[in-house]
Formats: sequence, structure tokens, C-alpha cells
Amino acid sequence: MTPVTPLVRWARTHPLALDAIVALGVLLCMVAGSFVDPHGSDGTYAWGARTPGGLSLVLMVLGAAALVFRRIAPLYVLAATSTVSVVELVTGEPRAPVVMSAVVALYTVAATTDRPTTWRVGFATMALLTAVAMLAGPLPWYAQENLGIFAWTGMAAAAGDAVRSRRAFVDAIRERAERAERTREEEARRRVAEERLRIARDLHDVVAHHIALVNVQAGVAAHVMDKRPDQAKEALSHVREASRSALNELRATVGLLRQSGDPEAPTEPAPGLERLDDLVDTFRNAGLPVEVARAKEAPALPAAVDLAAFRVVQEALTNVRKHAGTDAKAEVSVVRVGPNVEVSILDDGPGADAQSDLLDANGGHGLLGMRERVSALGGTLSAGPRYGGGFRVHAILPVKARTDTPGDATR
Repeated sequence: MTPVTPLVRWARTHPLALDAIVALGVLLCMVAGSFVDPHGSDGTYAWGARTPGGLSLVLMVLGAAALVFRRIAPLYVLAATSTVSVVELVTGEPRAPVVMSAVVALYTVAATTDRPTTWRVGFATMALLTAVAMLAGPLPWYAQENLGIFAWTGMAAAAGDAVRSRRAFVDAIRERAERAERTREEEARRRVAEERLRIARDLHDVVAHHIALVNVQAGVAAHVMDKRPDQAKEALSHVREASRSALNELRATVGLLRQSGDPEAPTEPAPGLERLDDLVDTFRNAGLPVEVARAKEAPALPAAVDLAAFRVVQEALTNVRKHAGTDAKAEVSVVRVGPNVEVSILDDGPGADAQSDLLDANGGHGLLGMRERVSALGGTLSAGPRYGGGFRVHAILPVKARTDTPGDATR
């Protein structure tokens, strides 16, 4: 902390006391200047060559006293100091520098108001005081004191305007910095919320898919345990495999919450359409017939689009298995259409009414999560009953999608 800091802090918290000190200093300067004769015998300033009269002393005290309130009512203070200055210019002999109080008041007006007001008031004050000094004063109109009044009032207005402009510039920079800081904080909060939503969607997709399969296979094992132990053993094998896959994906997802320096952070890439066959096999093993239609040698998709397409298929098939009934069949198609990739999941199950309940705003999070994923990439998703029975989920994902959302790059 520098030594000037406490003084600046005191000045900001006690402006009236500071103005009283300034007024006292101006009074001392005016009184001292009233004893100086600028036209000495040897052509120099002569101290004590003249003394101020009683009226001049009163006018100097009044002008200095008005300056105490210069920041409270700057225009009224300028009017008061200009009045006493005019009186001194007309009656003073020898002349006392009462106009110094008007110069300080004009500086305050320029520093605390706007530029148009400064120009109007400054010009009026300068013209009034100079005209009175030249036309009604005891000195010749061309005297240097008269020219000094013109110069000092002009410089006071210019200096006050410069100080006001600098303060406005500093305030603008400070406001811009504060606004930028608020913007950074809001952006950080937005990204945190987006990351939480993305992790929640991943957890929902992983848990809903694998737990649904575990539930189905466990039910099959319990049903055939006594009569067909081989089939029960196979069902339990699928349960073990589904639970292992769920644990692996949960470990990878939760691993994203680690700090950057934590050990054993997951390095596996996010799942994509290259794992579509493995995904479909898990549903086939759970008793859901699924047919897949897609190009054998399709070009690679951006990581965000690839992940979103995989999650849409995973969630849609999970809903089919849970809600469409035991005799339902599903069809999955992934087609490149121009600049987009269209993903469709159809089923012919009689449980369409149960699936339609998912469209309710108060229903599950599956369709909501799919729609959020697709919308985040600039695509669209529609879901609803099919004409003639069944359910349909259709997603359109632009290949050149936005990839700046958190977590959509390969991890």
C-alpha cells in the first residue's frame, strides 16, 4: 500500500472537508495576491506595494466560502463567485484577485457536468468577466490583468472538461471489465450446467439400457431354472455380460468427474455407430428381434454426431424392450441423406399406448434426453405412434454439427 492511498481514501469519504480545505487555500492565494502589485517601479512584481480594501476582503471571503459547496451545487456556486468577481472588478481599487474563486468554480462545473453545458457556461462566464473587466474596470481594456481573466477562465473550462472525459473513460473501462467478468462467470455456470446435463443423459442411457436387459434376462433365468437349466445358465451369462458392460460404461462416465491430475482417468473413446452391431446383439439376446439397415462402408461421422446417433438407437431400443411388449419386433436404419444422417427406429409392438405415455411432459427422461442430444447438434427428433400400430423414433442429425458442446469429443 502506497502512502497516498489513505489520503485518497479519506478524500473520497470526506468530500465536503476536502472542498473546505481547497476553499481555504484559494482564500489564502487571493489574499496574498491582493498585496502584490504587478507593475512595480522596476517593472517587476512588488510585494506589499498595495493593500486590499475592506470590501475586497469581504468579497474574497464570500467567494472562498461559496467554494465549500462547489460539488453540491456547482452552477449556483459559479453564479455566486461570478457575482462577487463582477462587483470586485467594478469597485475594486486597487484590484484584488477575487476572480480566482470564479475560475475554480468554472473548473468544477466543467468537471461535473457534460460537454455542451461546459461550452455554454464556460463561454458565458469568460465573456461576462472579460467584458466587465475591459469595459467597467479601473484598468485600460488592454491591460494584462484583463487578458489574464480571459485566459484563466478558458483554461479552467478546458481542464475541467479534460478531467471529466478521463473519468468517463476510466469508468467505461472499469464497467467493461466488470461486464466481461460477469460474462465469464455466466459462461462458466452455463458450461457447468451443460456438463451436468450431458453426464445425466449418459448415466440415464447406460443404466436404462443395461438394467433393462439384466431385468429381462434375470426373469428368463428364473422362469426356466427348474425345467431348462442350460437356458437359465445362458440367460445368467447374458446378465453377467450386461452388468459388466454397464459397470465399464459407468466407470468411464463417472471418470469424467475426476480432476485433471487424478490417476487412472478413462481413455476409451465414446461409443459410436461402429458398436451398433454389438448393441443390437444385446437386445437380440434379450429376446427382441432387431433388423438393421445401413451402408456397409459409410464414411466416418464426427464424434459428437456418432455418439448422439448411437445413444438415440440405444434409448429407442430400450424403450421398445420395456414398453412394446414381448412379441414386438424392431427395425433400425441409419441413412446418409445429403448433409444429414437420418436415424429411424420402428417397432410393431402392441404396447404403443404405453410408449405414447412417454411423450407426456411429465413422463420419463428417455425421449427428453434424446431430444436434447439431437437439438444440441442442431438436428431434430420426432417420436410418436405409427399409423397402423407400433412406435417410431426419427432423428435427423447434420453431419457438420456443432461440436463445441461439452463432452462430445473423443475422450
